[in-house]
Amino acid sequence: QVQLVESGGGLVQPGGSLRLSCAASRSIFSINAMGWYRQAPGKQRELVAVVTSHGITKYVDSVKGRFTASRDSTKNTVSLLMNSLKPEDTAVYYCRGWGLGLELYDYWGQGTQVTVSS
Repeated sequence: QVQLVESGGGLVQPGGSLRLSCAASRSIFSINAMGWYRQAPGKQRELVAVVTSHGITKYVDSVKGRFTASRDSTKNTVSLLMNSLKPEDTAVYYCRGWGLGLELYDYWGQGTQVTVSS
């Protein structure tokens, strides 16, 4: 079992930046995929970005060019750098780690609120 703890959320003005971090309770080296999801009020949770164990990153179209996801297996952390933030980026952001080892595994953090507003 892996515990994931997000941090770095807060209130930011449109056009501003935030960096979210996700700290894992143990090594993430072998976790197939680490990703960031978000859920806005009244909307379904959506995948924002994913970083695989091979370093491949994918983003939802709405954040391409603005967000950068990364993982550091030496520090057991995953980060999401968010630039040029828009009001529609307002949501609770969740860290997730998932994949297949001897069995399927799926870990979630508790979420951190990001609010983009003037």
